[in-house]
Amino acid sequence: MSESLDKMAGVFLDEANDLLDKLEDYLLDLEEHPDDMETISAVFRSMHTIKGSAGMFGYDKVSHFCHEAETTFDEVRNGRLAVTSKLITLTLQARDHIRNMLDDQNSPEINAETERLISEFQVILLQNDTSSASKPEEKPVPAAAEKPQGKPAEGNGSSFVISTPEPQKTAPEDQMAQSSAPDNNEEEVEKTWRISFEPALDIFMNGTRPHALLAELAEMGAVSITPFFSAIPSLEDIDPCQCYMSWDIILTTSKPENDINDVFIFLDPGSKVKISKLTEVDETGPQVPKKLGEILIEKNLVTQEEIDHALGNQKPLGTILTENKLVSKEAVQSALAEQKHLREQTEKKTQEVSNQTIKINSEKLDMLIDLVGELVTFNARMAQVSTQIDSSALSTLSEQGERLILQLRDTTMDMRMLPIGTIFTRFKRLVRDLSSQTNKQIELITEGAETELDKTVIEKLNDPLVHLIRNSCDHGVEAPEVREQNGKNPVGTVTLRAQHAGAFVLISIEDDGAGLNLEKIKSKAIERGLISPQDELTDEEAADLIFRPGFSTADKVSSISGRGVGMDVVKKDITSLGGTVTTTTKAGKGTCFTLKIPLTLAIIEGILIRNGEHYYVLPLSNVDQCIAFDPSLTRKGAFCSSIKIRDEMVPYIDLRTFFGMEEGRPEQQQMVIVNDQDTKIGIVIDNVIGNHQTVIKPLGKLYKNVEGISGATILGDGSVALILDIYKLSEIVKELDANNT
Repeated sequence: MSESLDKMAGVFLDEANDLLDKLEDYLLDLEEHPDDMETISAVFRSMHTIKGSAGMFGYDKVSHFCHEAETTFDEVRNGRLAVTSKLITLTLQARDHIRNMLDDQNSPEINAETERLISEFQVILLQNDTSSASKPEEKPVPAAAEKPQGKPAEGNGSSFVISTPEPQKTAPEDQMAQSSAPDNNEEEVEKTWRISFEPALDIFMNGTRPHALLAELAEMGAVSITPFFSAIPSLEDIDPCQCYMSWDIILTTSKPENDINDVFIFLDPGSKVKISKLTEVDETGPQVPKKLGEILIEKNLVTQEEIDHALGNQKPLGTILTENKLVSKEAVQSALAEQKHLREQTEKKTQEVSNQTIKINSEKLDMLIDLVGELVTFNARMAQVSTQIDSSALSTLSEQGERLILQLRDTTMDMRMLPIGTIFTRFKRLVRDLSSQTNKQIELITEGAETELDKTVIEKLNDPLVHLIRNSCDHGVEAPEVREQNGKNPVGTVTLRAQHAGAFVLISIEDDGAGLNLEKIKSKAIERGLISPQDELTDEEAADLIFRPGFSTADKVSSISGRGVGMDVVKKDITSLGGTVTTTTKAGKGTCFTLKIPLTLAIIEGILIRNGEHYYVLPLSNVDQCIAFDPSLTRKGAFCSSIKIRDEMVPYIDLRTFFGMEEGRPEQQQMVIVNDQDTKIGIVIDNVIGNHQTVIKPLGKLYKNVEGISGATILGDGSVALILDIYKLSEIVKELDANNT
């Protein structure tokens, strides 16, 4: 029993953390759109759900604290309290505090912060009550005379659907702080209602506006409205003070029938409203929508005999009935609208069931990837054995196994792929807080949030992106008054952009600030002994100095920057992912950092190469071409030189010399031309074996400082092949090539 409760508590913590992540997004969106009732309701529901679930699992202090925050947003939801920047800031602090309470709700520091935040919420409520008390009492306005929230039904005898947000799910307020009672309305099933509304001719005379009533119904759920125009007289006979229209409404909502009746509570006796239930949606989904004839019979517009007679014709049923003047065109349109509405609700419920997802522990997913990797190795071994014993049957099985394993690999990799937007959304809060700390106005713009990456890559990207965004906000974007003096918008922007580029993803962090002060960077580098005054650096080389350990141009140390810690971590983390960082800057225009990251770190397509008895793997995404190479061109003892290929000088590295394998060099070698994003280098090898599915295995701690190697893989015969680090080899080649020239 205890183990079962622990699992349930674990599920609660996972769900609570998901809700808190969404709550932060809701609050940041609400700050931009303070009148968005859907977002306000979403904030309230998040607090309400956490409160109820926390009480069930013994987090009584969390439940009590959520109740206070929920009470404040209930006032916002009911229009008695305005959304302000102060309220958003306080609620964001409360959101962070709830996460801390879930870790430890009993520490003295946590309790003190709880009391402080509760006091802040109560002050806001007290100030609001005082402000409200100073205003003259207002009489309640009948629902029919309220300002409409939607547009009235318009059309030319045609039916249409008003798409509305999901109805708010509210619950009576709990008086006990630790109450965990579920929201009653959330337990109610959705029902579909048919509403016939025929206003009295003189309904306008008492101030009632029919379109306001229709808008109120539309707020309750999914609604289809069919207007009836047939009673409208000719233009010369129209009295603008009379209402000639009527409406049929199909409404799917979780609200009870009494709430629908309350919409029409202030109608005059001359108006007619008829409400009848059509379907009730339970776990098995809605009922099958009725046929057109069944709907018309149910509405007492035609008889079964008239339907049977009409069905004997070749024309559509609605056309026959209207031609025989058994029903009006508007009645047919109303019945068709009802039929369409019910069908859409059925499809919606079916789709909701089919789109259900299952949460899987990430460790199990990692284990699945490891098993797929072992299958890849096993299949390579089987293919090698089939070749050795010359068995066509075994070769066929090996080929079939390879196809199946490839499909399994792709499916498993897709399961690990997540949209990069899952971390993009975290940075909205970061930029908001940095704007406040630096007294700047900064807006975060995100593009390409749907771009997918392996989850392990995404997890390792968080820290580098945090450092780069902090750098852009602190060093890049200027103060509002400085921007105005320079003719810029006082609100600066930081753009976070992602896009696919082959087997890589390009992530750019771009600001529209002042750009890097390259002269100041060079001066600081000379001061710290990183370069000499005689060194001539390109703009790109000067910009790269900010990635040196301990380097900083800040004049004073702050909570954001100044200690020289951060940018060197970015370079190190991105390099460990097999990626690169490039910097472009323009004075007065801004700076852009571009990260090039591989899609996955688990399995890659590679090219297997050989030097003597040793095997290596080159990532296929980096390979441009393979050419023959004359070993006599290599200078003895030198592992780096240049060669002219198609009128282009290409620096290259001799892998044998680099790894100290001078003995046994063949008379004819090959060169593989690879790219490291912007430049090309050649790698001289003995020969190319062919394509190879490479399951990446990490090297042990003993080899972590070996340059030019990024990992290893197991071949079919059980031997190990080293995976070459193209980017590190490229750095070595370019550095030596520059020194030689």
